[in-house]
Amino acid sequence: MKDEVKLDLGKTKVGRLFVEYYFPTLLSLSFSALLNVIDGIFVGRGVGSDALAAVNVAAPVFMIATGIGLMLGSGISVLGAIHLSRGNQSAAGRCTTVGLAATLLSGLVVALLVLLCPTSLCFLFGGSEALLPYVEDYLTNLWLGMLSYGLMVAGMFVVRLDGSPRFAMMTNVIPAVLNIVLDYVFVFPLDMGIGGAALATSISGFVGVVIVCVYFAFFSRSLHVSVPSVRAARGGVVGGEILKMCKVGAPALIGETAISFMLVVGNYMFMGMLGEDGVAAFSVACYLMPLVFMFGNSVAQSAMPIVSYNHGCGQDARVRRTFRLSLVVGCVTGCLVSAAVFFFGDSLAVCFLDSSTAAYVLAASGLPLFALGFLFFTLNVVLIGYLQSIECGRRASVFMFLRGYLLLLLLSFVMPCLLGEAGLWLTVPASELATFALIAVTWWRP
Repeated sequence: MKDEVKLDLGKTKVGRLFVEYYFPTLLSLSFSALLNVIDGIFVGRGVGSDALAAVNVAAPVFMIATGIGLMLGSGISVLGAIHLSRGNQSAAGRCTTVGLAATLLSGLVVALLVLLCPTSLCFLFGGSEALLPYVEDYLTNLWLGMLSYGLMVAGMFVVRLDGSPRFAMMTNVIPAVLNIVLDYVFVFPLDMGIGGAALATSISGFVGVVIVCVYFAFFSRSLHVSVPSVRAARGGVVGGEILKMCKVGAPALIGETAISFMLVVGNYMFMGMLGEDGVAAFSVACYLMPLVFMFGNSVAQSAMPIVSYNHGCGQDARVRRTFRLSLVVGCVTGCLVSAAVFFFGDSLAVCFLDSSTAAYVLAASGLPLFALGFLFFTLNVVLIGYLQSIECGRRASVFMFLRGYLLLLLLSFVMPCLLGEAGLWLTVPASELATFALIAVTWWRP
């Protein structure tokens, strides 16, 4: 904590700032990604391949809840950093309060939706009659997670902006470790099945929110939660703050819901061509996606407060240095993770699925193809995150929409027709490559 006090977003050397933010953020997101992988292993090995496919069907709802937290959290991070760079601490505190309150309210709406409509959500997101019991069991035990995880994610952004990247790391690490322990206990010794895995996620998310609340109660520095004044509410200041945060943070929500969209499109494609085994194989790739997203997102989130603060006070040279550094780190990590999955896809697949199953054979042959897009995925996340940080939210949203929705949807029709089963796995890589090409071609245009 003492080292963090010395950090000055406007004066500390960019290299040191990036390192101080990057490694805690990477470690934090690593635990989340590891949790996701271990959760998949426990479900696949402890319950079965149909249960693993069911989690893939239910996952988009959870991603919507966390996506709202990402949107409002990144909005707070950018706008709050700009307020702080201009010495307006009260505006930064109001921005924090309004953003967290909006996150809590949206999480409540999603939690109610999950409790009231689990069957409809199953079929909406590409499920089948065979998967329905698993999906219902999973969703109805995940309602508290829907409520808490978005708030935990948004809170992590705020804690990091407040100059405490290591504490922000702990808001993710502690719940992740707890989730892994509870996952094992609920799925294996207690034999609670897929519902136990969901309950473990819900409990850990609630603990994460408690940790965020502890920070604001005892450790916050510049950012404090308080009730907005009646004058601010009546004058439309609160509503204006929410709209600004949504505008700036929209690419983060689009990016998270784009992963949900990828799951849904993939579920339909794999179900149509390969059946439940195909969806189970595709779910292995989806469980690995957070590992890939982790590297790009840790770079983007680490650079965001540095870029936004210096952009707000006009220090363009520091902004450019941060951008170049983040691009180099993103390129190196993207190459490494792409190579790892390409060469060890079969070893990863066997962690989730028994090697004697048809789903394993499909996953082992498909993962190397899926890995071809990881470098471009990572670079796209870094580039779009930079655009968010300098308040180019509309441009960032357009690129995120193209990569996650329009191009993905178009290529989902084209690639399987051209390449058959291989086209199923290459749809996402082709979408990422096309998006990167568009960003590169238009980067220097106004």
